[in-house]
Amino acid sequence: MSASGGNKAIIAALLANLGIAATKLIAFAFSGATSMLAEGIHSIADSGNQLLLLLGGRKARQRADNKHPFGYGRERFVYAFVVSIVLFSVGGVFALYEGVHKLQNPEPLENWWLPMAVLVIAIVLESLSLRTAVRESNPLRGDASWIQFIRHSKAPELPVLLLEDTAALLGLVMAFFGVGLTALTGNSVFDAAGTIGIGLLLVVVAIILGIETKSLLVGEGATLEDVQAIEAAILSGEYGSIIHLKTLYLGPDELLVGAKLAFPAEMRFSEVAAAIDRIEVRVRAAVPAARVIYIEPDVERVEQGASLNTDAIFIKGID
Repeated sequence: MSASGGNKAIIAALLANLGIAATKLIAFAFSGATSMLAEGIHSIADSGNQLLLLLGGRKARQRADNKHPFGYGRERFVYAFVVSIVLFSVGGVFALYEGVHKLQNPEPLENWWLPMAVLVIAIVLESLSLRTAVRESNPLRGDASWIQFIRHSKAPELPVLLLEDTAALLGLVMAFFGVGLTALTGNSVFDAAGTIGIGLLLVVVAIILGIETKSLLVGEGATLEDVQAIEAAILSGEYGSIIHLKTLYLGPDELLVGAKLAFPAEMRFSEVAAAIDRIEVRVRAAVPAARVIYIEPDVERVEQGASLNTDAIFIKGID
């Protein structure tokens, strides 16, 4: 993911949410609409989330050291996971609490026009924020669907923003209808129902974010397409076979590749070393994210056309 593109989308969302949060809380203070309070807290939580994403991106750029020899790239995964927790606890649970409280203790809605006006403004600002996230995501998404992009993207920032902004827009629509129906009927149940709907929506989005970022934290390997590209790069133009190949994302833009390769026994050590150097160049050209490559050479042992390495899985090389 382009750091400038990701940061641009994050900053756009941050500025939008800060402005929206302030107007929502002012509207709540004058109207008493609980859905406005829930939406205000939601926007504050989203603002905090954007700050967390920016902090995670900054920490991920730290140089590798003795304590973290592979660098700090996974900091971005950690902070994205924290975002899901904040969204669940601060946004979702608080909205559910306020909605249930309003059902049990109904209060009249005052100055109904104020929250309605604020919601319209918030929908416009949130739409602009979502448009920025969509525009920055499109070059990375390619031909994949939005669901595929969110599920398989290794850079967590843009999927997080897409889900947050989409949830925010849906929540604003719920709040608009809740406040509008309450203003028309005088029944605060609609306002409370809108608040509960916002809470449930945020909880669902937080769970989705948590599941996706947990997978990245545990450690994901390269996609099938990238693995195939790495295999082709290893085998093209060199002697030998792949005994086994393993990959792991050290960060959104950094892939670790470890491979054990079998070379003909008659090859000299200097020839094997030169072949490995060429393989590394080809792998990095095929998959630019493959920045860390470790190759272990082995001797290809064949007896009557069958390999003596019973635990090895060989892929025929192209001489």
